Order: sequence, then structure tokens, then C-alpha cells
Amino acid sequence: MSMLEIKNIQKSFGKTEVLKGIDLSVEKGDVIAVLGSSGSGKTTLLRCMNFLEKADFGTMTFDEVTYDLGHMKRSDIALLRKKTAFVFQNYNLFANKTALENVTLGLTSARKIDKKEAAEIGMEMLKKVGLEDRADFYPVKLSGGQQQRVAIARALATNPEIIYFDEPTSALDPELIGEVLAVMKQLANEGMTMIVVTHEMNFAQNVSKKVVFMENGVILEQGTSKEFFENPKMERTKEFLKNIRSQHDA
Repeated sequence: MSMLEIKNIQKSFGKTEVLKGIDLSVEKGDVIAVLGSSGSGKTTLLRCMNFLEKADFGTMTFDEVTYDLGHMKRSDIALLRKKTAFVFQNYNLFANKTALENVTLGLTSARKIDKKEAAEIGMEMLKKVGLEDRADFYPVKLSGGQQQRVAIARALATNPEIIYFDEPTSALDPELIGEVLAVMKQLANEGMTMIVVTHEMNFAQNVSKKVVFMENGVILEQGTSKEFFENPKMERTKEFLKNIRSQHDA
């Protein structure tokens, strides 16, 4: 039994079909890279899976309980969100709170953990991402890479079963990307289940276990990372990889 399974997720904005029936199965410990050109539906899929967007249709089975995504109860959404965490492209940190306060806010407000225990968890998570010496810094005093690592620490603090990453490095200067990917690689090595929408081919090829390639709201091809990069089956996949490689070599 998969840890998480989605079937036939559909989502439209007005008359534009963005997701046209997505099926995806996630095993515990999977690191899945979701690739595709802009507008393929990658981010919408991730947002529907964490209820930041409401899917029009489809089911999700999580920990052997099946939910109708088109008719979700608030209580079910709250329950599922407690099992997951979301790392945004633009960090989404509170500017008026320190790094530590950003990490602990969800623990004290949503989970009603007392401040002392929350601070201990928060420091442990900042240490995990290499930022324990920045606990009292406000976001404005942190680089983009450091802010994203604080966001990852915040995600880890709630002890999620799965973390969704939406283009976690795309807002960063090139020299800061490595520090964020290093943290994600460490999490992958520790067995954290992650679904990562990314343009980072190196991460997709060398860290993720599976690759999902999306085009026009459908999954065009999926498989192990090795299969996907060494033996792509679809012509569109081959073209995508060729274009990515030529950009990288340019």
C-alpha cells in the first residue's frame, strides 16, 4: 500500500484546464522530482495536493484513508495538513519575526506546544539546516539561501510525513542554490519523503528516486531517475532533456 496516492486530479481555472486527470503514487521515503516546462501544471498539482488550491475532481488516499478532493471537509484538510509541510518558492517568512520565531510559530499557534519546548525544537531544526547561529536574525538580515533554509527548518519542525517543495531554488542567486540543495540532499539521505517541483536537473538526476514529467496538464512520462535520464521513452521527453542540456552547456 502506498503512503500517498492520488487519482484523476482535475483542476480548471475558468475555461482553462490546468490538470487533466493526474495519477501519482508515493511510497514512504520517495524523493520525486516533478519536471516540465512553465505552464505544464506542476505547481498547481502540488498546491492541490496540499489544499492551497481546491481540486475540482479526484481522490487522495493518505495513510489508507481515501478523500474526495472535490468535496473536502475543513477538518479533513486540517488533519492532512498536519501530516505534511510546504516549502514555497519565495520563502514566505514573516518579516517581523526572527528566524527562530518563524520556525516555532506553527508549533505554538497551530499545535499549541508551549514556547519553551517549541524553542528547543526550533533550535534543533535550525541546527539541522546549519543556521543555529542565525536564530535571532530577522529575514532582512539573511540571504535568500538562508531564508529558504529557515523555511525548510519551519517545515521540518512539525515532523511531517511528507514535504512538498515548490521550485525551492528558483528565486535564488546561482551561488546560493547549492546550500539549499545540500540540505535537501541530506533530508533525502535520511529518508524524508519529498515531492519537489524543480528546474534543477542535477538534483532530479542524482538525488531524486523518481521523476515525473508533466506537459499540458498530464503526466507524459514517469519512472526512476536513472530510466528517465538515460532512456527516456517519449519524443517530447527527449526534446525537453536536449533543450535543458543545451541551455546548461551554453
